[in-house]
Amino acid sequence: MANIITERPSWLKKRLVMNSAPAGTSNILSEEAIHTVCASAFCPNQNECLSNGQATFLLLGDLCTRTCAFCAVKKGMPQAAGGDESFAVTETVKKLDLRYVVLTSVTRDDLEDGGAGQFVNVIRSIRQYSKGIKIEVLTPDFSGNREAVRRVSDAKPDVFGHNIETVERLYRTVRAGADYHRSLNLLRYVKKLNASGLTKSSIMVGLGESEEELLSAMKDIRRAGCDILTIGQYLRSRPDNLPVAKYIRPQEFDKFKEAALEMGFKYCASGPFVRSSYLAEEAYNSIKGAL
Repeated sequence: MANIITERPSWLKKRLVMNSAPAGTSNILSEEAIHTVCASAFCPNQNECLSNGQATFLLLGDLCTRTCAFCAVKKGMPQAAGGDESFAVTETVKKLDLRYVVLTSVTRDDLEDGGAGQFVNVIRSIRQYSKGIKIEVLTPDFSGNREAVRRVSDAKPDVFGHNIETVERLYRTVRAGADYHRSLNLLRYVKKLNASGLTKSSIMVGLGESEEELLSAMKDIRRAGCDILTIGQYLRSRPDNLPVAKYIRPQEFDKFKEAALEMGFKYCASGPFVRSSYLAEEAYNSIKGAL
């Protein structure tokens, strides 16, 4: 890729919100014992989102059965499946007065359905509280279990997301236990189940991929029928995570966005701090407003 640097640049900084708003949101999350991917993955946008009363709910605990080398979420074998989180999540949605909710989960290869039932329970609970709330899910691959995917799709989330994360060549290094084509097939299957529903995926840059590989992966994601793409800079969150291979300049992210829109994506967010659920409501409203 052009215009790359290998040392963390001075311009790659996130401005912190210095008021009580982030703490207030955190207190509400703590009251209901809610896990968030924001905290578990050390998201660089955490302070900003908390200040806006937003967070991405992390279902099924905070311990992941996969060992992806890029991810800061704790890894291991959970002791139990955990209880029904639908009440606690719905209560938090009420307290935060959310109109757009993003649900994700750790990967639970120890569960027969991969945790699909938990997604369904939470979606139904939120909808019982308010049918007007929009719901986006970001699911694991459910080990290729199509019935699990179908169950979540049948619950009719407004956006069904599953992240590709990186280019095919780097999968074995970056996403141990995952499979590039299995993830693409999941996106393809979701679109087959609900052709009018919005699908979404995300990819990181700076892990050692070439521009050609990145564009090829973007085309694969689009060919799977994906509507929304987010592209962000990989940042090392923990010492045992993979090192950053390259820092990509903002103007390169602009080029990726332009390429994505030319490929036919309905929406693309591309920038150093972009993450799959960052400003998710904005993406949804942008698409629905254009229809």
